[in-house]
Amino acid sequence: MLQVTTTQAATWAIAAAATGGVLFRPFGVPEAVWTVLGALALVGLSLLPLGVAAAAMAKGTDVYLFLTGMMLLAELAREEGLFDWLAACAVRAAQGSQPRLFGLVYVVGTVVTVFLSNDATAVVLTPAVYAAARAAGAKPLPYLYICAFIANAASFVLPISNPANLVVYGSHMPQLRSWLATFAWPCVVAIAVTFIVLRITQHASLRAPITNTVPLPRLSTEGRWAAAGITLAATALLGASAFAVDLGLPTALAGIIAVATVSFSARKAPWRVFAGISWSVLPLVAGLFVLVAGLEQTGVIAMLTATLHDSVTRSSGSAAWQAGLAVAIASNVINNLPAGLIAASTIAGAAPPDAVTAAMLIGVDLGPNLSVTGSLATILWLVALRREQVHVDALTFLKLGTLVMIPALVAALSAT
Repeated sequence: MLQVTTTQAATWAIAAAATGGVLFRPFGVPEAVWTVLGALALVGLSLLPLGVAAAAMAKGTDVYLFLTGMMLLAELAREEGLFDWLAACAVRAAQGSQPRLFGLVYVVGTVVTVFLSNDATAVVLTPAVYAAARAAGAKPLPYLYICAFIANAASFVLPISNPANLVVYGSHMPQLRSWLATFAWPCVVAIAVTFIVLRITQHASLRAPITNTVPLPRLSTEGRWAAAGITLAATALLGASAFAVDLGLPTALAGIIAVATVSFSARKAPWRVFAGISWSVLPLVAGLFVLVAGLEQTGVIAMLTATLHDSVTRSSGSAAWQAGLAVAIASNVINNLPAGLIAASTIAGAAPPDAVTAAMLIGVDLGPNLSVTGSLATILWLVALRREQVHVDALTFLKLGTLVMIPALVAALSAT
């Protein structure tokens, strides 16, 4: 019979409470507060040594730098009106057809996710799409769903498309050529299946033609500089990925250089960009690293590692399916960042075949499309909707997510 110690029970309870706080935000308290409080509780109650907690936070350095750079690039694009301009271009190119507009917004969302990460799609493209749909006289919700679902469906096209990719692979990130060889076809399948299901489910809302004319806003010189900076940054990051260089520092430098260049050109203070960023994401992620370290101390990771090792021993093919589906479900229960951290620790211990690791990453990235609590990007999408007074309840999203995520996940895992 399994004996649970007081230390194990207390650690699990704190981790569960902190995760619940992130998912449900009791009393409106921000997500980051709950993970930080959970981390402090583990250390303060001597459930986790301070040195171990500090080492766990240090493990996330590359992720913090990556997030900082991507948030700078995304906020710069938002500040200079680049996303508003892209959304307006999509409306004009649709020529009065909502189905065509739906496809164009999907393409824009895919490109933004691939080169600026899924969080950028959720945070800055969502308000632009909402404004463009309203201006065109169309129901915004079908287009807003695009922002939520493509943010996860396209988030494993490149290593830079999702911070969770850095979490899962850590210092063992594959070179770009190897990454594309593994994930290119599953990505194409996931993006295509997600589009097809979304298009079918939103068919009734897309029948009416677009009657309003949307003026195309002028893209300022600074907006062009921002677009050029993002393009150069994406090129540099692809180069770093091609040579298996850690992506955090190059991403942070790319963001800082782009902001400095545009600010100097426009003779504006760069602090306006820094002020618009949700910096609370960084302590949120740091707290998650500490919570996962606490779980590791209780033996949970060792148990999962042994289970995965046994599964691979019996059949690596079935192990890939089991691991991918299990991680996808876990991502919706505890959010995909902690699920990704646990998956990374399990992978490090079990050293499974590449196909199993790939399946687990697909589960971390694509699985969260099931629920509103599945990924940080979806949570940020909900925050963006609240600002526009748009409400999507958890059950409504779950019903649509079930239709969208399950076939996309099955198809992507089948394509690995």
